[in-house]
Formats: sequence, structure tokens, C-alpha cells
Amino acid sequence: MTRRHIHYEAAFEDYLRSCGVPYIAVDEQRKAIFSGNRVKSFDFLVYRDSGIKWLVDVKGRKFPYDTSDGQRRYWENWITREDLEGLRQWEDTFGEGFRAMLVFAYLLLGPPARQPLAFVHPFRDDLYAFMCISLADYRELCRPRSASWDTVSVPAARFRELAQPIQVA
Repeated sequence: MTRRHIHYEAAFEDYLRSCGVPYIAVDEQRKAIFSGNRVKSFDFLVYRDSGIKWLVDVKGRKFPYDTSDGQRRYWENWITREDLEGLRQWEDTFGEGFRAMLVFAYLLLGPPARQPLAFVHPFRDDLYAFMCISLADYRELCRPRSASWDTVSVPAARFRELAQPIQVA
């Protein structure tokens, strides 16, 4: 296993290993250059039994997420426009047979009775749930979230309709 300092990515990698799914972890220290512009890397190339290979960008979020003003949010799924554009460029470059996917790795903070999914993955001393959505679906549904951070997100109800618990086989 690659030495990953981001626990969300490490948890997803541990999940892939535990399932026996072949993958390649991408070295995020190296930025690719397309047409003179740096492109944000994705995290994993996942080889699935179905034949479609996934270009995975892992996004770590807490579930639930408590805001500084005391609100509790569920299914946070914001990403940057750079994430969107980078994944699109990778999908175009790899071409047919590859699909860009966003995998939201949720660190579960609530009591076990309130876990959002039937399947959770234990990693170190925490529990994680993984949800995936194709880049195409996310791009179609996302809306601006923060101009200053240049982020977008999908409304939680729509995200829950389209995102699926991860199934890599």
C-alpha cells in the first residue's frame, strides 16, 4: 500500500486491497501538463470486473459535518472547479473504456445506529462509507457553491438519488 497521508484516500486504498481489486495509486506529487497547463491528478486507476476502468478522485468528508454556527450537514459533496476540469481532461485523454468517478469517502462520526449505509469499512480506529458518482452525472447536476473558493456541489437530495454505495467489482 502506498504511504498516503490523507486518511480518506488511505481508507479507500485499504478497501480496494481488502476486496482484492486491482488498482494503481497515482503519485500526486507529480503534476501532468496538457497544452502547457498543469492538470490536477486523480488518485487511483481502478480495474473493475465489468471492463470499464475508473479514474478515481477521492473526496473526503465527515458524516455528519458540524458547521461553526452549530448546523449539522449530511452528504457534503462539494468539489473545486479544478477537480471537475482535471477529471474531464483525464477522461478525454484516456478515452473509451475509462470513466472518471468521484468517490466520496465519508468518515462516520455519529453513533452506529445512524450510519447512512449498510456497508461500512473499518480502517484504523474509524469507520468509512464510500459513495461514487460519475463525473458526467456530477457535472450535469452541480451548482456553484462558493465563488471565493471556486467550488460547486450537488444538492444533497439529488446527490443521494444518483450517488451509489461503492461497488468496485
